[in-house]
Amino acid sequence: MSETKSPLPREVADAYVDELIALDPVTGTYLGVKESSSRLPDISPAGQEALAELARATLAKLDEAERAPGADSDIERRCARLLRERLTAELAVHKAEEGLRSVGNLGTIVHPVREVFTVTPAETEEDWAAIAQRLRAVPAALAGYRESLALGLDRKLYAGPRPTATFIDQLGEWADTHGSGRGWFEDFASAGPEALRAELDDAARGASAAVVELRDWMREVYAPTVEGAPNTVGRERYARWSRYFNGTDLDLDEAYAYGWSEFHRILGEMKQEADKILPGAETPWVALAHLDEHGKHIEGVDEVRQWLQDLMDQAIEALDGTHFDLAERVRKVESCIAPPGSAAAPYYTPPSEDFSRPGRTWLPTMGLTRFPVYDLVSTWYHEGVPGHHLQLAQWAHVAANLSRYQATIGGVSANAEGWALYAERLMDELGFLTDPEQRLGYLDAQMMRATRVIVDIGMHLELEIPADSPFHPGERWTAELAQEFFGAHSSRPADFVESELTRYLTIPGQAIGYKLGERAWLLGRENARERHGDAFDLKAWHMAALSQGSLGLDDLVDELSRL
Repeated sequence: MSETKSPLPREVADAYVDELIALDPVTGTYLGVKESSSRLPDISPAGQEALAELARATLAKLDEAERAPGADSDIERRCARLLRERLTAELAVHKAEEGLRSVGNLGTIVHPVREVFTVTPAETEEDWAAIAQRLRAVPAALAGYRESLALGLDRKLYAGPRPTATFIDQLGEWADTHGSGRGWFEDFASAGPEALRAELDDAARGASAAVVELRDWMREVYAPTVEGAPNTVGRERYARWSRYFNGTDLDLDEAYAYGWSEFHRILGEMKQEADKILPGAETPWVALAHLDEHGKHIEGVDEVRQWLQDLMDQAIEALDGTHFDLAERVRKVESCIAPPGSAAAPYYTPPSEDFSRPGRTWLPTMGLTRFPVYDLVSTWYHEGVPGHHLQLAQWAHVAANLSRYQATIGGVSANAEGWALYAERLMDELGFLTDPEQRLGYLDAQMMRATRVIVDIGMHLELEIPADSPFHPGERWTAELAQEFFGAHSSRPADFVESELTRYLTIPGQAIGYKLGERAWLLGRENARERHGDAFDLKAWHMAALSQGSLGLDDLVDELSRL
């Protein structure tokens, strides 16, 4: 009788993906699993516990897999390390019952209930029949979310009042998108085929009614209960979330000091660039305000969407074969306009595993129709090419050489955001940002990421503002001071600044990963360059780096340095 062969770590990781999709059809849709299109996840306490139990069972299987013959190979070792780190970080968040107070303007457990519709297949009548079923699942999903929040109230696990108020406003926009009495789900369903019109409209009305019911409960029950609760999370909770988003146990005080050092460095560069645009400007942001009125800009929503598409297409043509070697399917990326009710920041959604749905960038217009160019170029290098799209699409392209887990759901936020910020800097290094308007916009974006490190850590840990700060030296950070500081050192409008600060309060520890992740990518590149000397090949390094799948910052520098 033959002996049963123990699975290797990559097999354990991929089995986990299959079991996760069964519990979380949103993940299935993002991966392109057609069977997921008609369902939504259970985000009640029971649904959250089912995910945690799957993680615990997978870690037990991983213990055995790491002892199997062949588990010590580089490819198995790297996968095992990622899977263990990710599941351990997720279980720490679950054990702290963070899912019982997941409220804010993005990144919560409930936002995918709406967002998944924007990537659900909608080409055929069969697709729309599945969408109708998914629309009918919205009330149960929102009821499960409300059950989680109610349990959080019972256990005095409160979300902050500010994220709560912002989320209530979002629900209002989802329920009545343009003040016309029609909700977002009804607008979405209106694009479906006439043969399913009655069914889609009825399902969409039910979804909108569930949104109204949740909004009213949040406004009448949840918000009054959490009134007076802190908006910030404190050092213990922050450290737990920082591990989750960054894949490492950071020295938070060192990271805070690094944010300040980058602030001073970037400010010096911004002053030099601003003088080229508006000589004698009091601050770089005076020059940027001048560009808002007098700089190059795009008029029209569809026009800006096409302009961003052209920008990404041009970047692909310029970079492919010189600094990257791109497969044909990786070369395709689509520019899209974000649906109403989104947060203010642009974002990216990766391709499905089979590339039937391409990678897409999303621009929230916030009601605007005029778009300054300086604020768009480096942002689309970040979101699109060579940023998020090249990394996440390349992971999907080489998934067969990794594991499904490493190429998809095992992503570490700081790895991806660090690469995207590195991509902005790369385009500056390669000479794509010689226009003073665009380069000042790039530096403004870099400054935003440095100030994120300062205010995200500073306000949640209530740290002291250094003596050499141009802003309130010696005082302790509060959310109010953080918003004032961020607004004073950013070209972004007030509604964007407010949305950003609410984002940091909603998902603490995520925003610092851009700058700290970029630092890791730059250090890994420098170490590899020193190791190879004159033989260092940047294009080869880029492709090897983008083909190794996700890693936490604990492991990223080490692996990049070996390439």
